Order: sequence, then structure tokens, then C-alpha cells
Amino acid sequence: MATKNNSAHILHLSEDKKLLPLLQTLEPYQLKKRKNICLRLCASIMSQQLSTRVAEVIFKRFLELYDGNEPTPQQIVDTPFDKLRGIGLSNAKVNYVQNVARYMIEHKADDKKFGKMSDEEVVAFLTPIKGVGRWTVEMLLMFTLGREDVFAVDDLGIQQSMTKLYKLDASDKKSLREKMLKISFKWAPYRTYACFYLWKYKDTK
Repeated sequence: MATKNNSAHILHLSEDKKLLPLLQTLEPYQLKKRKNICLRLCASIMSQQLSTRVAEVIFKRFLELYDGNEPTPQQIVDTPFDKLRGIGLSNAKVNYVQNVARYMIEHKADDKKFGKMSDEEVVAFLTPIKGVGRWTVEMLLMFTLGREDVFAVDDLGIQQSMTKLYKLDASDKKSLREKMLKISFKWAPYRTYACFYLWKYKDTK
């Protein structure tokens, strides 16, 4: 149970009385860092607007193109367009995935390079790639780079959970966004964990 976990983020987030019941009833989340950032970003693009199950199937097919191994950016660029289309990717997604791989090669962007960047530097570095928006980079910061203080204000699940939990008016999107950001400031520097609890909360409702 979360109440038995005395880690810094639990203690800090517990100060928010609306969030406290979630911390007491939901399993605590442990951030993990993963390697091969180029591949993780490609996987995130592939999964956009798909269910988790379908996204997993497509990613498995993608890896099978490389005999089950994780491909290098150069291998992704060298993969014929029709071969990538054949695993179930749209024309746009094939272009986006190859854009990512090409960009990483051109900018000599390996895992070490990202490790030295701040969150906003990662956002500024990756969002010029066509097909990569701020939300996609935020997911990468959370799930791949293991950054603790990311708040995905534009994520639909986060919006739905906060609207319900904090009784916010969702009819005015601009106002909703401002209120969400204001609430999230007090979660810093552990906003990533708050997002995980909000996603879990949505899944239990």
C-alpha cells in the first residue's frame, strides 16, 4: 500500500488532500529508465490513436522485421517504405518513424546526449521533428528517461481525472488548462508520479 511507502514523492504528494486517497489506495509507481531512445520515440509514434493491445501487436511486428532485435536508427531509415506499411502503419506514421531515425542520425543523438539535457531542452530538441508533438516527448520523458517532474497537461486521461477529482469545469478548455497547471505546481518536483496516480484513478472508475 502507498501509505507504507515513505519515499519523498509520497510524502510530498500527500499534502494534496484530494490526491491523498489515491496514494492510500493505489499501488505506488517506480520510475524506470530505458535505453534506445530513438526506438522508444518511434514506438510512441506507432501507438498514437491506437489501443494498447493493437499498439503492442504492431510494435511486435516491427521488431520481427529485424529478427526480434532492436533496430538502430540507420536500420530504420534503410527499411523500405512498403515493408513498414506492411506491419499496419499508415503512410504518415511510416514517414514520422523514419523522420525520427533520420533526425537522430543527423544530430548524432544517442542516449548519452539526452541524459545531459533538461526536460525542456529535450522538448525543444525533439519537437521540430514532423510527427513529434509536446505530448509525445512528455511520454518519452516519463516512460523512457525516467524524469520525475513532468506534467502532461494536454493528456485526455489526466484532464478527465482532474476534472472529476477536483470538480473542475471542462467546458472552457483554456480555463481548465490554467486550473490544472495551477494545481500541478504544488506537486513539483514530483509531477510525473502525480500523473501516474491520475491515470490509475481513471482506470479504476
